[in-house]
Amino acid sequence: MQSFADLISSETPVLVDFSAEWCGPCKMMAPILKQVAGTTGDKVRIIKVDVDRNPQAAAAYQIQGVPTLILFQNGKMLWRQSGVVQAAELVRIISQHSGIQI
Repeated sequence: MQSFADLISSETPVLVDFSAEWCGPCKMMAPILKQVAGTTGDKVRIIKVDVDRNPQAAAAYQIQGVPTLILFQNGKMLWRQSGVVQAAELVRIISQHSGIQI
């Protein structure tokens, strides 16, 4: 299994969804992320990180609230936002920040 650092270091943009089981808005993100995955295909990797199960990852990125979405490429943080983001907006953000045409 790849480490988190390996995952976010790839050339392929990685959208990380920091969330928690008990979080209502996080549950709203699940179908949105599914839709984004359907639109972006293999151009973008989407991973979910449970802040309660991975406190070290949450601490490393100073996650204060969930959901927090962070877009990485080549190990660099390109964009970050807390709260629910709609699918079309996420696709636009990913394309804009990573330079990948979607």
